[in-house]
Amino acid sequence: MAQDLPEQARNTVAMLGQAYSLLGFQIVDGVVGAGYPQKPSHSAVFAQISPDGSRLSTLARGANMTPQAMGELVDELEELGYVERRPDPTDRRAKLIMLTPRGHECIAAGIATIKGIERRIDQVLGADGHAELRRLLTELLSAGSASPGDDR
Repeated sequence: MAQDLPEQARNTVAMLGQAYSLLGFQIVDGVVGAGYPQKPSHSAVFAQISPDGSRLSTLARGANMTPQAMGELVDELEELGYVERRPDPTDRRAKLIMLTPRGHECIAAGIATIKGIERRIDQVLGADGHAELRRLLTELLSAGSASPGDDR
């Protein structure tokens, strides 16, 4: 089956991208199925937000997005009832993005979905294979500070 794929779909970067996309959609499907409608792009907020609230600029920086793009996502999540803006007690000019009780429930549904995906990875790769995948990904991510041209 893999031999039927075009060359660009068989390289490591493309496969990692496909895995990321597939897993992201599976998480959204699980959360939506649990009764918490959202879009895949909303994960940029949920993955970054602190339980004590986060400034918009911090969320944007953590997701590698512009504050304007992050603001649009926060607006959407606010309309869905997952987050709210509150004054930052440390700076009167700033706002904190805070999870609402519904937002906490949505995150709990995401965590439950991720645990199910982890169990499925164990079934497909076995516990040892899953542990090796995690080890290799950890190594790859920790080397992420190297420049792309550093292939010496």
